Formats: sequence, C-alpha cells, structure tokens
Amino acid sequence: MQTSGDSRSASRSAAGQPRRIVLLGSTGSIGTQAIDVVDGAPHLFEVVALSAGGGNLELLARQAVHTRALAVGIASGDPGRLQQLIDDAARAAGLTSYRPEIVAGPDASTRIAAVDADVVLNGITGSIGLAPTLAALGTGATLALANKESLIVGGSLVKAAAADGQIVPVDSEHSAIAQCLRSGSAAEVDRLILTASGGPFRGRNRDQLADVTPEEALAHPTWDMGLMVTTNSASLVNKGLEVIEAHLLFDIPLDRIDVVVHPQSVVHSMVQFVDGSIIAQASPPDMRLPIALGLGWPDRVPGAATACDWTQATSWTFEPLDAEAFPAVGLAKAAAKQGSTYPAVFNAANEEAVMAFHDGRIRFTDIVDTIEAVLSEHPGSSRLTVESVLDAEKWARARTHERLAVSSL
Repeated sequence: MQTSGDSRSASRSAAGQPRRIVLLGSTGSIGTQAIDVVDGAPHLFEVVALSAGGGNLELLARQAVHTRALAVGIASGDPGRLQQLIDDAARAAGLTSYRPEIVAGPDASTRIAAVDADVVLNGITGSIGLAPTLAALGTGATLALANKESLIVGGSLVKAAAADGQIVPVDSEHSAIAQCLRSGSAAEVDRLILTASGGPFRGRNRDQLADVTPEEALAHPTWDMGLMVTTNSASLVNKGLEVIEAHLLFDIPLDRIDVVVHPQSVVHSMVQFVDGSIIAQASPPDMRLPIALGLGWPDRVPGAATACDWTQATSWTFEPLDAEAFPAVGLAKAAAKQGSTYPAVFNAANEEAVMAFHDGRIRFTDIVDTIEAVLSEHPGSSRLTVESVLDAEKWARARTHERLAVSSL
C-alpha cells in the first residue's frame, strides 16, 4: 500500500521538486548528519522545520539560518534567546528578513512533527519521541525513524497508527534489513540476523565487566554517539532494543531474530532465506547512508556515503554473542514476549540505571541486573495506550530509583 506521504513524495519527485523534510532532534548526531545529506542533494531535499531539546541554541540557530527552515522548535530554553541568536546568525549571513516561527515548550517536537512535509525524520533519543512519532504518522508523511524507543515502547499503538510502508527505518541495522528484504518475498524469509560491534568490552567476561568505568564505556571503537546510546551499545542493551524494533518493523517472531558480533561494523545486518541463502548489506560505518535512504526511500541518493575500497586487503569476522557476559539481548526478548508495557519498563529502567552508572552510584553490570529486577516486579497493563505507557515508565523510573537508593545504603 502506498501511503499519502509516499504519494506526496513521489509526485514532488516526478515534478522535479525537492522533498520537504522535517528534522526532529536536529542538533544531535542524526540531525547534524541529516543536514549533511540535504546539503549534498539540494535538488532532492529541502528542510522546512527543525526541533531540538534546547541544550545547544547556538547550533540550532545556525541550522535554522543555514536551512531557511520555516519553523523551529525547542523543548526547553528561552525562545527569546533563540530568536536573538537566529537574528544574529541571519545578519551574519546577509539574510536580514529571515524570521522563522518559533515553537517552544515540552510539546514543541510534537507540534513541529505535524508541519506539512513529505518526510519527518525522528532523530530524538529516548521514549520522549513517542508523541512526535504518532503526530508525524497522523499527517500521512513518511516517517524516517531513528528514534527506536518510540516504536519499542509504543508497540501496537505505533503500528496501528502507521499505514503500510509509512515507517522507514534509519537505524543502520534495520535499514540494512529493509534493503536485504528486497531480495525475496515475505514468505521466503527464514531469519533476521542483526550484527553488533561488541562495543568496547567485546571479549570480556562478566567478572571483568564489574569494575569498568564510565569513560571506558563511552570509548566505542566504531561509532560516535551520545552518552545514552553509547553506553547502551557497551552493555548491548541497544542491541536488545534493536531486536524488539526488528520484530515490530518486519513482523518476524522473536525466536527467528539472531544477533552475531561483527567487530568491523561493515556488514550492518543480514537476512537468511528459506533456501539457505543469506543476503547481507555492507558499507563502511557511516550513518549518512541509512539517513539518506530514510529521506529518499525507496530511491537511493547518489554519493550519500563512501563505498568499500576493494583495492585494500581486509577481513571481516563474526563471533557468537556471549549471552552470559551480555544478557541484555535475552532480557529484551523476554520483555517483548510479555508485551504490554514491559518493553517501556525495560527502556525506562535502563535509562535511569545508565545515569546512575555515570553518576558513580552503581557498577556497569548493575545496569542490566537492575532492569531485570524492575521487570520482575512490573504488574503489566491489560491495555496498551499512551497513558498506560507513560504510567509504566513513571512507575519504572520511580522503582529503579528506590532499588538503587537501597543498594547504595
């Protein structure tokens, strides 16, 4: 089924007009790289609106002037200060008449997500991206989804709000799977195989992980990400979340989704078909490629990223996941099987535990242990709604704080 967002995008492309893009989380890693993609293909894309948390108003102002966005949103911070910074940046660029609409407040990204556009790229980190995801889907625009948490905690809510094909994944693993799935029909798919770099602690056993430091956890060997995502990669919680995301995106049962460790991060994921064939998507680690696919889907964007250099000798290796040292993937699968609000509790407990680790209040191995303990106490919810998700998250955060306060006594 073609979504209204797909239809609008197709008609604009056919008319030689660029697709109108909304960027949520524009000052983060995904957002800044998305602007790089747009800059490289101005004939294909134009940014019409931006939103950010508000922690870097200077960068947001420069982005607004650079893209000529019609609307700019901030969740926190002084909108008057942002306007002044935009005015200053506009004068420096010789654009004295440029004054976008400024939207401020906790619901700013949700309101920006509803701006008339062809594609909304949700690059927000965390479950706060759920309301913007639902708002974007409500417009009929294509949702380029980098905010995996909104799908994971929203589950059936998000799926019910989305038309067939309306969500295009931007996570490198899920973008890879979407590309590989073009090689066969749904009935021919046997398994999905997500690759994991293994993070900075690959090869260590559980005892060796007990005393690792926050600085070590943030020293990812491949990707440059924020504090939460980088720590989640080190604990493999991120891979657990990605397994749930793959299950929801592609309607493949959890027991047919595997994780394999691939330190080089060149093969981003694979699909195994019923005849034994395995199709892999490979490219040097560069998020601009899946971002470009998210914005241009189903078309590829020429020159979006650099290809592998086959004139140089190289080796790709694959290792089984050590589930004893890194139990997060199995725990995420268990939460997803329970369904309801359990994935939301998994995500919220993790976020609170990660911050406690970086505050020096718990050990690295306590992160996943805390998630497991909080999940074991969760009563679940008989019905999944936005309210039940928010209530479950609030409960999980409070219970996590209670457990950590007791353990630190």
